[in-house]
Amino acid sequence: MTSRFYAVYHVSCDAKTIEARAQALAIEQSVETPLSTISDPYVLSDIVGSIDSIQALDDGHFEVCIALATAATGLEIGQWVNMLFGNSSIHQDVILHDVRPSPELFAAFNGPSHGLDGVRRRVEAYNRALTCSALKPQGLSPKQLADLAGRMARGGIDVIKDDHGLADQAYSRFADRVAACADAVHTANAQTGGHTRYAPSLSGTLDDIRRQIGVARASGLDMLLIAPMIIGLPTFHAITREASDMAFLAHPAMAGAARIGPPLLLGKLFRLLGADATVFPNFGGRFGYTPETCRALAEAARNPWENLRPCIPVPAGGMTVERVPEMLSFYGLDCMLLIGGGLLGAEKCLTEQTAAFCRVAASFAMSL
Repeated sequence: MTSRFYAVYHVSCDAKTIEARAQALAIEQSVETPLSTISDPYVLSDIVGSIDSIQALDDGHFEVCIALATAATGLEIGQWVNMLFGNSSIHQDVILHDVRPSPELFAAFNGPSHGLDGVRRRVEAYNRALTCSALKPQGLSPKQLADLAGRMARGGIDVIKDDHGLADQAYSRFADRVAACADAVHTANAQTGGHTRYAPSLSGTLDDIRRQIGVARASGLDMLLIAPMIIGLPTFHAITREASDMAFLAHPAMAGAARIGPPLLLGKLFRLLGADATVFPNFGGRFGYTPETCRALAEAARNPWENLRPCIPVPAGGMTVERVPEMLSFYGLDCMLLIGGGLLGAEKCLTEQTAAFCRVAASFAMSL
């Protein structure tokens, strides 16, 4: 029997036609042609998708599990995603909800190089939640951004990342920005004895990104921000494998355009392809994820899954220092809290506000 992986869909359909709809989904995501046109025995027995299960969820909604051939993926991420949700992503009645990879796929895509424990070692943060902030807004010069980075680093934060909108704009060239911000963070660490990491945002073509990684290495950096849905999942996987010395924070930009369940896309798939940490919109912020979705996403990122290292869940999006106890009560200590504007709004008191954020996160851990 050929090796199979399993794609789980949520389908809007009536009970009378769900079996036919599931069969059509299995064919669409495997051979994409009526079975009457296929005569080859191997294709019919080993390549055509099959219905594994159909389960009613509520009125008019069903969970459909389809078994698909691992061989048809070529063990290549683009083709695998194509088989998971290529044509069917166009159908408004279907959501890709979950996936169960085959052993061959786990071996091919093998997850984070560092994960939760590796990032903890880099910033020397144990038995507490990690802390993170972002450099913004767009339009600032490298010198201005470096000033912000240095002040936050002196406040003791673990990770400072570029805003994902910072690229290689004329007002803040990548190489200039990275050199300035890295120097500011290194200087602050030398002054305080801290271990703050700066993660610049990668963008552009595969060649551009490779050059940017070289710039980051030359500046003594070992952490990077990347938006997998912007640069493409195959490029993301290639980069995490090529630059396995780096830790990667995955940003969720464009994730909402895919109609893939957030726990699957941001929790499982980004993790499988090499994300050491995954940023996602927390409930109660300026985005619309529910607490249930956020919990499922965090669990998908860090819970045991084959032999993959845990990926750090990073709730973000309009968070404030006042919400830190609530967030840690919800997520526990194995997470990284990202507060951007809630710190930057302190302006001249940025270092003090950053230090307050770090103290609250640490004191919560001590109270457990």
